[in-house]
Amino acid sequence: MKVYEGGRGLAGAEVTVDGAPLDPRFDLRRFSPMGFEWTYEGDGPCQLALALLADHLGDPQRALALTEPFMREVVAGLDNAWLLTSEDIDAALSRL
Repeated sequence: MKVYEGGRGLAGAEVTVDGAPLDPRFDLRRFSPMGFEWTYEGDGPCQLALALLADHLGDPQRALALTEPFMREVVAGLDNAWLLTSEDIDAALSRL
């Protein structure tokens, strides 16, 4: 089970997967040149949704297809500091 964590520090928004930086997956789509954001609906939260889904699913096309609904359902509602597990993501995907 993977653990995804996000928080804000002096360097800005930081997101890790199992303690390592999460790849923003700009190679798939660049929603936001500024990188990750959360707590609202927009480009930064879309980038985070894409990165989380691409890492979790291992399927870039499925991740792209689910980015917008996952951003609205999960990412927009995250607190300033948050933690999601693989199980949390699977549960959210089952609701979409």
